[in-house]
Amino acid sequence: MHLALENVSKKAGAEDHLYPLSLTLVPGTINVLLGTTQAGKTTLMRLMAGLDKPSHGRVLVDNQDVTGVSVRHRNLAMVYQQFINYPSLTVFDNIASPLRIARVPEAQIRSRVAGMAERLHITPYLQRSPVELSGGQQQRTALARALIKGAELLLLDEPLVNLDYKLREELRRELAELFSDGKTTVVYATTEPLEALQLGGNTVVLHEGRLLQHGTTLDVFNAPNSIRTARTFSDPPINLMPATIDADGVAQLGAGLAIPLNPAQRRQATQHQEIILGLRAHSLRLAPLYADDFAVSAEVDLAEISGSETYVHLHRERIALVAQLPGVHNLELSQHCNVYCRPDDLFVFGVDGALLFAPNQSEAGA
Repeated sequence: MHLALENVSKKAGAEDHLYPLSLTLVPGTINVLLGTTQAGKTTLMRLMAGLDKPSHGRVLVDNQDVTGVSVRHRNLAMVYQQFINYPSLTVFDNIASPLRIARVPEAQIRSRVAGMAERLHITPYLQRSPVELSGGQQQRTALARALIKGAELLLLDEPLVNLDYKLREELRRELAELFSDGKTTVVYATTEPLEALQLGGNTVVLHEGRLLQHGTTLDVFNAPNSIRTARTFSDPPINLMPATIDADGVAQLGAGLAIPLNPAQRRQATQHQEIILGLRAHSLRLAPLYADDFAVSAEVDLAEISGSETYVHLHRERIALVAQLPGVHNLELSQHCNVYCRPDDLFVFGVDGALLFAPNQSEAGA
């Protein structure tokens, strides 16, 4: 399916839920809608599905205008974050329900349900009712019912958000495998940058109803076009440090901290008297690793141990940093420590927030 939105927008009274945007999905791939709560993800999916009509603009499917065409007349399926199963039906009958509506012969229904249940690892539960299932099993049932339709377009609105961490990881891997055959165009809404990276494919970054950037997931992650996109696609949030550039191309951050930029960074930064340096939390370390590492002496505000990682919040006068460190580190509050990073890991943004330089450009631009 080839789905395109041409200058679509959505208003509710005087409130803009979605500002004018144009977007073409990549057929047969996973297209992630990434954004915080109220970014416009669900609004956009409802326009794609035909549940709502855009205030302006057109929705095209295979170059045919379907704006205003009811969801009943579109070849699509949807799965929401809440488990939507028929409580009075068995798991088998829940999965089979779209096929029975389509009057598929019963023998084919039995075969297709069995195959789908096996793919989603719910074969032992086919004769149970949904209330007898765990959260993960219920969501697998809802997914199976959507997938068995064989729809060309599948819309998944934060389908794993209500599951625990282990189940989310398991189902996320399974979803990526299920859609690897390229037969279905998938739209997957999430608030989590890590989920977008794990799913791969393409990512659409949304913020407060505006489309910020669209492209392959790794391209958007490696080269966010603005600070706002970088913030949306960074967890923990990207560290941002205002700086001025001196005559030698050194970034002066104040608090006695200066960072010599590499030649490619310097070529972009010296065109601007003031810049904002961005540094992802995983780029900071407690020990130097490269010859050109620079050290930031800072004070620990908080050390959060999260599984196999530690998130360390630090400050140096007005400069605030978050370091995402592998392993468990027992750092005391107000302890002074050095954190290290390479200049090559720095993003350079203009004061207007636009990207001037991304780390993956260093070799090409040097």
